[in-house]
Amino acid sequence: VQLQASGGGLVQAGGSLRLSCAASGDTFSTYRVGWFRQAPGKEREFVGFISWSGGSTDYTDSVKGRFTISRDNAKNTVYLQMNSLKPEDTAVYYCAAMSSFGSYYETYEYDYWGQGTQVTVSS
Repeated sequence: VQLQASGGGLVQAGGSLRLSCAASGDTFSTYRVGWFRQAPGKEREFVGFISWSGGSTDYTDSVKGRFTISRDNAKNTVYLQMNSLKPEDTAVYYCAAMSSFGSYYETYEYDYWGQGTQVTVSS
């Protein structure tokens, strides 16, 4: 599976962006997908997760109520809708796919990673 993250950019605080994670391979619908972010000088951190069917999601507390993850398995794509963006959301955002049922909070559980897309929120 190859992942391609896109949709990042520069936005003012309070604005919105939608990131996409497009996957190659016909087994993508069997993978659980996570979104992570990494700000300069900081460790990569968990943002959110979606189950293979899309029926289950989870988010880190700082984005709950503002970010929404969805997926379209027919298009092999997972989305991260980000609303009410804040300057502290500035980071490179990565999508990742996992085939196991390990902890989706942990980067080491993921089998495949996208290249990352930059999100910059100005104040």
